[in-house]
Amino acid sequence: MLLRYAFYLAALAGALGAAGTLAGCAREPYGPSDARAPAQAALPLPAGTDSVRGAAANSRYAQHGSFYQAIFGRHYRRVWAAPVAAAVLDPAHGAPGGGPLRPRKAGGGFQTISLSLQGPGGREYALRALDKDPRKTLPPLLRRTFLLNAVRDATSAANPYAALVVPPLAQAAGVAHTAPRLVYVRPDEARLGESLARLRGHLALLEAKAGGEAADVLNTADMLAQCAAAPTATADGPAFLRARLLDVWLGDWDRHEKQWNWAARPAPGGGTRFAPLPKDRDQVFFRFDDGALPWAVSRLVPKFQTFGPRYGSVPGLVRQGRFLDRRVLARATAADFARAAAALQAALPDSLLVRALHRLPPAVFALEGPRTLAALQARRAALPAAAAAYYRTLARRPAVDGTAQAERFVVRRYFDSVAVAVYAAGAPGAPPRYRRTFAPAETRALTLRGRGGADVFEVHTAPGRVARLRLTIVPGPGPARLATEGPRRRLTYRVAAALLR
Repeated sequence: MLLRYAFYLAALAGALGAAGTLAGCAREPYGPSDARAPAQAALPLPAGTDSVRGAAANSRYAQHGSFYQAIFGRHYRRVWAAPVAAAVLDPAHGAPGGGPLRPRKAGGGFQTISLSLQGPGGREYALRALDKDPRKTLPPLLRRTFLLNAVRDATSAANPYAALVVPPLAQAAGVAHTAPRLVYVRPDEARLGESLARLRGHLALLEAKAGGEAADVLNTADMLAQCAAAPTATADGPAFLRARLLDVWLGDWDRHEKQWNWAARPAPGGGTRFAPLPKDRDQVFFRFDDGALPWAVSRLVPKFQTFGPRYGSVPGLVRQGRFLDRRVLARATAADFARAAAALQAALPDSLLVRALHRLPPAVFALEGPRTLAALQARRAALPAAAAAYYRTLARRPAVDGTAQAERFVVRRYFDSVAVAVYAAGAPGAPPRYRRTFAPAETRALTLRGRGGADVFEVHTAPGRVARLRLTIVPGPGPARLATEGPRRRLTYRVAAALLR
């Protein structure tokens, strides 16, 4: 996650001569081998123990003085060291209702340590360690250096228990969610095989994967492939917009396409509509810019946005999700964003915020609860403005995608706007599959992308001055054709050159 941050940190550490803190080889392991308090960790955990008290996510993050924290950030160090209670994971009865959990495969991305499990009825579960292992974010030659210590230490910018707060908020917002439960994995746990080895002795979140009730759950790549194959398959744009505004409100900046699954459900009128299923709420309430170095890095890498009463840079906050945003929210207008923001405000009263925050362990709520509540309230009040900024970010360079079937793209260029409609080719009189008007005050460049078939691109330009909005046409692999009426001023560039011959 923070590879670039590590290199900035390395440079500053060398300048400051922080040899005792960061220099040398990577520490193995980075943190206690057992989450329990030292006196308890020195003793075997008795058989049949169903809960532990005084455990900590990783107390090592808090073992730094005020000077270090002034440079590298206070982050959530006290939260990582806070004593919490957790149920002991029992694979024989760990599923809701008391069913067994069986290991399937180790999971996780560049940092997450996780294990996929299967419960009764084939229901899928995920077991994810609270702490991270970011070694894969570094090149192999650097993984045994102090740079690994640096990126590990940056994990303290995340609140390890924030995902516990999300379910009631998502439920009220009409957003699909999981229901994570805090568990402790026994140091001698062997019933889930060696794939569990890296989680032994640590705190983790156990949750049923979202969408288990759906007949078919796809990842983002497969969902987009189906949507590109035929117009009868579409992503649920309004549901995705609700989910993304919830992300913005919670400060969850790491929402790239791999952070979503999609449940296939019948669409009204036929076809398939894919409902978004968010996952991996690791960066909710992210706190990063409270030290000199991370403050500077956050200005250079704007996606690292700190959760607080103010939103900071909304374009930076949504940057990780722009690939998916541009495809799923292509139809959403400024009015759609405004309505969704107002609905979210109304769905999140103070009583709900307090109830959700009390899902944090008591020691963590004592440290962060009041401050987080005040920030959520301030962000809720400013949500319409943040939604408008989000819309403007996406409206600057939108794209209109076709499908693998033959389509007719009709563009009408006026003095103050550009109207686009997409029709099924060979279906005169049929309503458009897509229709939207773009204003040059919001949009600088518009791209039309064909996916295949005998696509036709019609561009009608009104006499006189027209909106200064650059239009780019990207034909698909089929025999595309361009038909123009009026001058071709500022029509296209590069990719579409073949159509102009």
